[in-house]
Amino acid sequence: MFFVICENISKIFKNLLAPLCLWSLMLVLFPSAINAYKFLGVLHFGSKSHYIVGSSLMKALAEKGHEVTVITPFTEKKSIKNYHEIHLKNVMKIMDEKTDTLLETNRKALLSNIVNYHQMGLMITDTVLNEPGVQSLINSNQTFDAVICEVFLGEALYGLSEHFKAPLIGLGTFGAISWNTDMVGSPSPPSYVPYPMLPLSDHMSFWERLGNLAAITFERLFLDFYYLPKQSELYRKHFPSLERSLLDIRRNAALVLLNTHYSLTFTRPYVPNQIEVGGMHIKNSSPAYPKDLADFITNSSDGVIYFSMGSNIKSKRIPLHKREEILNAFRQLKQKVLWKFEDPHLPNKPDNVLIRDWFPQDFILAQRNVKAFVTHGGLLSIQEAVYYGKPIVALPIFGDQFLNAATSEREGFGILLDYKNLTATQLKNAIERVINEKQYKEKANIMSIRFKDRPQPPMEKALFWVEFIAKHKGAKFLHCTGMNLSFIEYHNLDAIFVLYIICPLLICLQLWSIYKLIVFCLSYCGGGKKLKNVEKEKLKKR
Repeated sequence: MFFVICENISKIFKNLLAPLCLWSLMLVLFPSAINAYKFLGVLHFGSKSHYIVGSSLMKALAEKGHEVTVITPFTEKKSIKNYHEIHLKNVMKIMDEKTDTLLETNRKALLSNIVNYHQMGLMITDTVLNEPGVQSLINSNQTFDAVICEVFLGEALYGLSEHFKAPLIGLGTFGAISWNTDMVGSPSPPSYVPYPMLPLSDHMSFWERLGNLAAITFERLFLDFYYLPKQSELYRKHFPSLERSLLDIRRNAALVLLNTHYSLTFTRPYVPNQIEVGGMHIKNSSPAYPKDLADFITNSSDGVIYFSMGSNIKSKRIPLHKREEILNAFRQLKQKVLWKFEDPHLPNKPDNVLIRDWFPQDFILAQRNVKAFVTHGGLLSIQEAVYYGKPIVALPIFGDQFLNAATSEREGFGILLDYKNLTATQLKNAIERVINEKQYKEKANIMSIRFKDRPQPPMEKALFWVEFIAKHKGAKFLHCTGMNLSFIEYHNLDAIFVLYIICPLLICLQLWSIYKLIVFCLSYCGGGKKLKNVEKEKLKKR
């Protein structure tokens, strides 16, 4: 009997041991697969630089074993495990029409540009939600643990998070601006937080504060009374069965990731679910690149200048007279020049200039022989220049480029030039200054050290917070209560009215009443004495 019991116990252990060993092996080999989540990425805007930021995060999530679906107008060249794309075919048609005229925005008024950007956003949003692939996704039975949506002119797309009952994570490719600070309740005092399309800092004169307040007020009125109601109409059109309003979804975002870092901006208030991850797209090691490009850089005895106007602005669209000024400046330099130029034919091209429609910017800026970077001042370009310690010459055209360029000049690692009035002499002198005057390179190196000096790499930080939101089902405990208050309650206007107007009036009324009572008592007492004296006088006369 004893041996039978032992044999049965042995069989039980054998049956339990095999799956236990298999489970342990899975924990060791595939730790991320045990807690894998499903994420939907909405990278709808047809800007390559914006896509680089968002796709770097989504690909990193896929590499960790999470199931990732991305809505985007771009496609990856290679297949990625756990990474699925819903391609937006029609967005780039709108973008191509708009980006061809971006150079003209430099000549337009700020308010006109604000209106035009938002009108473009409405067109893109409606186009995205009408895409067959997006409609198929909406009508599917898929589920997601979080929806990561770029916060850039596409608010109606937040309806995807409500449709799939998943927390909304905003990705601010611009950094902290009203579009994303409104989602988490982060205050932006206009007295020292500059409007992103103005070349200001956190130290403003009276007139700068006045202009800053005017721009912020105009955008606020435009958003609240025109743009957001239009986005709400698109939301109702494409998500008719959802009960929550778009504004309610917007002000209840679980998290906002910001593509910025305080070393490149200024000190400002943040809430706990507003996380800076600027530079997360930058990789420490670059893959192999064409040998002829590496040889061109290495064999340039006086160094190399890199010139790129980013992914949205096409250098081939630069007017001929302006292009000649740039070529004349490059012709006078002893350095060689790499110019991202989208046309294989460039008339009057100097011998020291190499043009291509695309350059691996991270690889180029990482080379020691690259002496300076002539840029439009886009946020990614500024971050990469700082990361690799390169001084810059900035030619801002639109958007936050003016603010970024002003920051580079204020911090001492760049020179800001006016594109509208640019001359060959100005460009040549600026390039020679940032190369020959040591303080520019020294300051660029200092900024590089600051930018890299973090307790946690930005991509690791972003991954942690995205997984944190999924793990805690939206982490509602991070929600700022201020988002639930009305305008009057948030600014304490009712309390201020009572405390500083009603209370003083009541106190004054009480004091006035006391004063009147005292006067009455004194007059009454004084009147009584006079009456007694009169009666005494009458008695004496009798």
